[in-house]
Amino acid sequence: MGLLTNKVLRHEIKPGDHIYTYRAVFAYSHHGIFVGGSKVVHFRPARNLKSITETSSDLDDQTSDPCPTFPDCGFRQPNSGVVLSCLDCFLRNGSIYCFEYGVSPSVFLTKIRGGTCTTALSDPPETVIHRAMYLLQNGFGNYNVFQNNCEDFALYCRTGLLIVDKQGVGRSGQASSIIGAPLAAMLSSPLKLLMPSPVGVATVTAGMYCMSRYATDIGVRSDVIKVGVEDLAVNLGWHCPDQMQEEEEEEEEVVDPGVETSDTQITTVR
Repeated sequence: MGLLTNKVLRHEIKPGDHIYTYRAVFAYSHHGIFVGGSKVVHFRPARNLKSITETSSDLDDQTSDPCPTFPDCGFRQPNSGVVLSCLDCFLRNGSIYCFEYGVSPSVFLTKIRGGTCTTALSDPPETVIHRAMYLLQNGFGNYNVFQNNCEDFALYCRTGLLIVDKQGVGRSGQASSIIGAPLAAMLSSPLKLLMPSPVGVATVTAGMYCMSRYATDIGVRSDVIKVGVEDLAVNLGWHCPDQMQEEEEEEEEVVDPGVETSDTQITTVR
């Protein structure tokens, strides 16, 4: 991997890799987990929702224009934003970039753009693929561009780490960059009185921007916990299809034939 780009070729990616590609002339990047067989599992807003950067007209929704190569491309559970796409549909003619894990703080700070690396260590590929495929069947909650987006999904699949503080910024490096840049500019503004040189102000602003990104990286944050994918819905209060079915079965009312009364007694199975 280079300091300026994480661009890779198709034959270089391996199952379990966290890959991404840029959209809208490098305005933002879309992330997913390569699971092998030219397939990528990634997270998007559900079909009836729209985010700030992605709309229902994106290619990942194959309802109007099915993939000519893979019949299962575009598969997702109802009302879920986790989707299985072929690599071509995921890339949309873009290049492949590979997200880096376990980088040193010095390397992290040299990355001017967020959403390219983390100091956190990755779990083994088989664990990563298991998480991605499990979430394909059970969902990853509601999409939120700042707290629960495609990069957050891929980061969780690779590390199993979740943010405890739901009010703060999520795991996404892109989100922290969006917030960090204005914050750095605002904090450096008073220094203009002490540093009349534009170069000095720009240097301080860039330094604050990099440090704000580093402070929100999941590898150094203290508000992250390791959560098993099977316990994800319980920890975050989500409802997966299997759990909803079990709850409906538990709440089903049945007649107790062993009780003889004038009124039929209803027993609720708990």
